[in-house]
Amino acid sequence: MDRTTREIVGVHIGSRDEEGAFGLWNSLPEYYTDAQCFMDALPAYQAVIDGAKHHVGKATQHIERFYCTLRQRVSRLVRSSLAFSKKLVN
Repeated sequence: MDRTTREIVGVHIGSRDEEGAFGLWNSLPEYYTDAQCFMDALPAYQAVIDGAKHHVGKATQHIERFYCTLRQRVSRLVRSSLAFSKKLVN
């Protein structure tokens, strides 16, 4: 995710192993391959991304917030409220 525009710049759907890290890295446009990356401390990411570019820190909060918002909005397509309720009105 680009921190300034909040645009998703790369994605890989699959496992979080080294193969998945390569898939994520290959999905990035050339412009972002020289940028600093804030990710988890998974060894798979550290093996793929150059050590000077890879940072573990609070910047992952932006993408985690995006995932939470996306889950809430998609779940609203399934049910009418954010919390589970047995009432037919909700």
